[in-house]
Amino acid sequence: MSVIGADLVEFAHRLADASGRAILQHYRSGLVADNKRAATPGDFDPVTAADREAEQVIRALLHEVHPEHGIIGEEFGSDRADADYVWVIDPIDGTRSFMAGQPVWGTLIALLRNSRPVFGMLDQPFLGERFWGDGASATMTGPQGRRTLATRRPVQLADAVVWVSSAVWRDPAMAVRVTALGKAVRMLQTGADCYTVAMLAEGHVDIVIGFGGFEIYDIAAHIPLVAGAGGIVTALDGADALHADAMIAGGDAECHAAALAVLAGAT
Repeated sequence: MSVIGADLVEFAHRLADASGRAILQHYRSGLVADNKRAATPGDFDPVTAADREAEQVIRALLHEVHPEHGIIGEEFGSDRADADYVWVIDPIDGTRSFMAGQPVWGTLIALLRNSRPVFGMLDQPFLGERFWGDGASATMTGPQGRRTLATRRPVQLADAVVWVSSAVWRDPAMAVRVTALGKAVRMLQTGADCYTVAMLAEGHVDIVIGFGGFEIYDIAAHIPLVAGAGGIVTALDGADALHADAMIAGGDAECHAAALAVLAGAT
């Protein structure tokens, strides 16, 4: 049973609608990105006007409709983060893909209640697809209509389709672990932006590994979305993922556990 009311779910859709309008006016427009880590040679963490405008739109709506709620956003920090309800926003998760015109980015909107994620939404406005869940169920809408989401299960590890962040190859120890996992599964692909998690919730992908200095806004929305579809999200050691710097999402709990065992055994 959902622990949030239909009014808050509807409000999340309003946030996604507004942010999507702000983002799409910039998509595939030749937008120039700033580097948030320009002071570190060789490090590139892009942010665009689309990221900033989308978060500003979301913050404005929150302040207007729910001023008692808190917000944690990637671009403009925290406001009332100790409130009972806190919205966690990543206006464009996958900014590199956004810059390259690839439609595998998305807007992540999560709601924390008493510091725990109780609702998560992933919106891809260019494709007209939206995915959301509350830990008990998950739903998507798109060009083919509305349907309930369910992960693919049961799945043996040997039959699993796995997607991993490209950042894993920049970390030698993690590259060893992922290489071992690749030998144990049917298919391992690189380039796991947030849209890949939606494909896990829809039953097309079995394991997704997100890596590379994650923050709460990179993870919070995925936890209730994947759980609502029947899956699980943890840190790479199996612990709670919310404040971890990496995550592993699995559509099937036993397959997820088997993947964790391979990753641990390769260290």
